[in-house]
Amino acid sequence: MTVLVTGATGTVGRQLVEQLIRAGERVRALTRDPAAARLPAEAEVVQGDLTNPDTLRPVWDGVTGLHLITFGGDDGGPLQTGHEIVEMAAKAGVQRVTVLGGWDPSTVEQALDDSDLGWTHLRPVEFMANALDLAESIRTEGVVRAFDGGRSSAMVHEADIAAVAATALIQDGHAGKAYALTGPQALTLPDKLSTISAAIGRPVELVRLTEEQAREDMRASGYPDEYLEFAIQLETNPPVEGSIVLPTVEEVTSRPARTFAQWVAEHVHLFR
Repeated sequence: MTVLVTGATGTVGRQLVEQLIRAGERVRALTRDPAAARLPAEAEVVQGDLTNPDTLRPVWDGVTGLHLITFGGDDGGPLQTGHEIVEMAAKAGVQRVTVLGGWDPSTVEQALDDSDLGWTHLRPVEFMANALDLAESIRTEGVVRAFDGGRSSAMVHEADIAAVAATALIQDGHAGKAYALTGPQALTLPDKLSTISAAIGRPVELVRLTEEQAREDMRASGYPDEYLEFAIQLETNPPVEGSIVLPTVEEVTSRPARTFAQWVAEHVHLFR
């Protein structure tokens, strides 16, 4: 079969392309800019834009597996073209679909729910890759300035998200399931900084901002007001689900979920 991977140059998509190729699958990787994709030579890289379904018409030949994302476009906003994409997939004869989404249903997920396709929803609580937001200040100053409400996060390695997707696309038994995905530990911000500090061999200082200081800092960085409110609420009133460690990754892939220490070791050069 051929698996069409959308968002192929993204944090999870790139991992999924590589894992499917290692598993011996034929991969067609969708990106808006093939020349800049830097994907494995074994992948067939094709051009297309999920926000414009007409650009997808040439990519479906022979596709029986499909990985979808729920965001797209230059602004990274939610896709509004889910029904058109899912209709095209159904007409092409796609049999298995994974969709990487959040906790709020998207138009893509709603379209899949309304279809006869064998879909699997992937819902990670938080990417370990979000820690890259801390990299510059750690590398240049050895300091992280943040509003810290003490929340913990069972964040998951992007390679494990991809591994669950690959399993669902290759093997039977995953259709109609929604998988909440976590790592093996729930970590606070000080926990994360301690792990990074141990990896780079020098201390990382946490400077706690007040709520107002955090708002000013995010506003100065250009974040919209609605994001400011989301970020503050995430720290002061985090969803319980975000800190609950689940065995889903190991249950689906038959291997333990990767730790944050493993993720840091793979990216340590970005923090030094």
